[in-house]
Amino acid sequence: MCRTITYREALREAHREALQRDPRVFLMGEDVGRYGGSYAVSKGLLEEFGEARIRDTPLSELGFVGAGVGAALGGARPIVELMTVNFSLLALDPIVNGAALLRHMSGGQFGVPLVIRMATGAGRQLAAQHSHSLENWYAHVPGLRVLAPATVEDARGMLGSALQQSDPVVIFEHAQLYNLEGDLPEPWRTDIDRAAIRREGRDLSIVTYGGCLPKALEAARVLDGEGVSAEVLDLRVLRPLDDAAIAATVTRTRRLLVVDEGWRSGSLAGEVIARVVESPVFYELDAPPARVCSEEVPIPYAKHLEEAALPQPAKIVAAAKRLLGR
Repeated sequence: MCRTITYREALREAHREALQRDPRVFLMGEDVGRYGGSYAVSKGLLEEFGEARIRDTPLSELGFVGAGVGAALGGARPIVELMTVNFSLLALDPIVNGAALLRHMSGGQFGVPLVIRMATGAGRQLAAQHSHSLENWYAHVPGLRVLAPATVEDARGMLGSALQQSDPVVIFEHAQLYNLEGDLPEPWRTDIDRAAIRREGRDLSIVTYGGCLPKALEAARVLDGEGVSAEVLDLRVLRPLDDAAIAATVTRTRRLLVVDEGWRSGSLAGEVIARVVESPVFYELDAPPARVCSEEVPIPYAKHLEEAALPQPAKIVAAAKRLLGR
């Protein structure tokens, strides 16, 4: 049995279930209450659960993320919503110097069971300051688990699993996915440890995550029409990376193309390729690994320039054909 639901609705259901199941859980952030959330994820939850569980905060990411760290240390299970990844830069200290390190610095005495959700990515003409993809920054940090739900099922399931962790979890929700509709199976399942094959193939592997997954799947459909069978691996978990799944898909297809909305320099795509090159699976490759990333410019405001700066299905198709020598 399946039902059709949007990514946004799946997230709302996940919040409602978490709030109902555990009295320690509460949601806090800018406009999450009376306004219903910047992306309408929390719409209606204030009326259902009250101000003690759905807390509007001042416009101070440093302040309310720090409060979330303290609440987690005090025994609560907070969900902190940051409006965009750009604004999370104002809270790097409590995330990176605080939450991520406290288990290590306390000799294992303290964990920080905190979930931080934030919108990420471009494609909505919000210009340079509101269009970053900085998932690789957070995936760089030991002590954090970093998730990127790209499907309705993962949007529904990852939050609950994240709240069961004893250490901080950062969830990136690509802003282009909130209106995405998909079939949610009953019962639904999710996994915050392993990558997932979204399309099987034999000629090359397209490895991606988050908002680039629909683009990779569209490119795979185009390639299929031209006689190329592309496998699509959704990383889903950006820290820790599922090295076994990456190695397995490369072994099957012998060619690797990584699609990442981050900028090429210092990208997560580069990390994935480096791990393949450093491992025995390197000897399975029939061609050098390749990647499609955002252009090395601040994301433009103008629609045609924004589209040109980002990974697109046509770019993925062209890169795949080059890998195949076509």
